[in-house]
Amino acid sequence: MRVLAFLDGSLADPEAAHLRVDDLGLLRGDGVFETILVAVKKPREMRPHLDRLARSAAMLDLPAPDLDGFARAAQAVVDAWQGGPEIALKLVYTRGVDGDPEGKPTAFAMGLEVDEKVLRARTEGVSAVTMERGFGPELAERAPWLLLGAKTVSYAMNMAALREAARRGAQDVIFTATDDSVLEGPTSTVVLAKERTLYTPPSTVGILPGTTQYALFRGAEKAGWSVKVEPLSVEDLLRGDGVFLTSSVRKVTRVHTLNGTELPDSTALHEELVAAYESEY
Repeated sequence: MRVLAFLDGSLADPEAAHLRVDDLGLLRGDGVFETILVAVKKPREMRPHLDRLARSAAMLDLPAPDLDGFARAAQAVVDAWQGGPEIALKLVYTRGVDGDPEGKPTAFAMGLEVDEKVLRARTEGVSAVTMERGFGPELAERAPWLLLGAKTVSYAMNMAALREAARRGAQDVIFTATDDSVLEGPTSTVVLAKERTLYTPPSTVGILPGTTQYALFRGAEKAGWSVKVEPLSVEDLLRGDGVFLTSSVRKVTRVHTLNGTELPDSTALHEELVAAYESEY
């Protein structure tokens, strides 16, 4: 099932054509997006997602998005949804039609069913491989035009990395910098659990600040965990008590194998962290 809504709250036929072929989001990947989990009609972390959408748009020099309009479109999708108990809600914002004298952006919200593979990953965990992203941890501040840390619709490289992981017999990827420090996954934030402390890399190294990771940290702190944002190495991941990938729709996903090495059994830790995350809702 799919539900499509525009920023004025009106619904549209998701099977009809609405995006022009000369839209710059399609031609050049010139746009940004957010994916929000809606569980039992309640969007999770809506405000942080809207704020991140605005930050990404600013990094691309897009006009400031109508966040109230996006919230209205999101609610229209939720209200019209007649599918399963969860929705993958996407907010999309592009530069619009090439050469449009008015410079009007394209903006809409769309609700999709949660993929069965995502549901399996939540319970079964995933195997992952590390892949070098090709830049050092200092590049984000030195070269802001590379848009490191913006959630753009230009996801071809991320999808190529996942296909390469599949060729290597893995299901996911953890990107690393040239100094072997850990960055993020193609669609997730990396979290390490070690001795009742959760760690995640800082966004200053050029990664997307994780909304789900932030919610997990809030819940974990309330449950007695310590949380730290600091650089991590691949060796740290191998020596920890558990490695997890957090994202809106997959929530908290356990990594059971990294680069062909089976990690310590973190099944019990995973259950505890999922409970901490869910306690926020």
